[in-house]
Amino acid sequence: MEFQTIQVLERADGIGIITLNRPEKRNALSIRMRREISACLTVWCDCGHVAAVVITGTGPVFSAGFDLDEFRQTERHEELFDSSSRYHRDLWHFPKPVVVAINGPAIGGGFDLTTLCDIRFCSETASFGHPEIKFGAPPLFTPLRWIIGDGLARDLCLTGRRIDAGEAQRIGLVSRITAADDLLESAVQTARSICEAPAATLRFAKEFFTGNAGRGFEESFEIEHDEAFRRIIFKTMSNAT
Repeated sequence: MEFQTIQVLERADGIGIITLNRPEKRNALSIRMRREISACLTVWCDCGHVAAVVITGTGPVFSAGFDLDEFRQTERHEELFDSSSRYHRDLWHFPKPVVVAINGPAIGGGFDLTTLCDIRFCSETASFGHPEIKFGAPPLFTPLRWIIGDGLARDLCLTGRRIDAGEAQRIGLVSRITAADDLLESAVQTARSICEAPAATLRFAKEFFTGNAGRGFEESFEIEHDEAFRRIIFKTMSNAT
């Protein structure tokens, strides 16, 4: 696959890497970039030689969010809406594990992108914020709330304040802070470790992760335990060596 705004690598160990590649624009998420991410994920969705995905960025910034220049082009508003709607859903519903290696500030839509991934690692220079609230654009609240809790998510979404890597780890937004030189390799190693589990088991887990919001114990237990036994556990464990 060849793209203009992202770099894509399919490693021999089954890890696919997507690198946001507009460093001159602080990796702003343009219409083209969102479409290219969607296209890549669509190909990898049922691709047997990509078992997990790592997302990162080039340069000192992970992503400054949406490309604001495109909002000034009123004739492109329908493209903006369509590409944004599809990209967010494609990432959230992607059936394989996604680890994000946040190499610098993740602002606005860049912050949202990180919350749609399964595991978040960041460098010491990373920061997070939703300044777009000040300009009239409400941020995505729900995925962030699921990660850090309702109260803190309201704080960050309403104030637009920026937090650094240390606070992000303290509140549970990121799992690990890594030196910049080690960030990508740490994310890849974690993705490889995840992929030691059977692919069917990982797909089942992700399906539940993305669909369990608002369920109580009994409904969740029926899926995590009862359905898991019927669909996954008996099959995979009986074939285990």
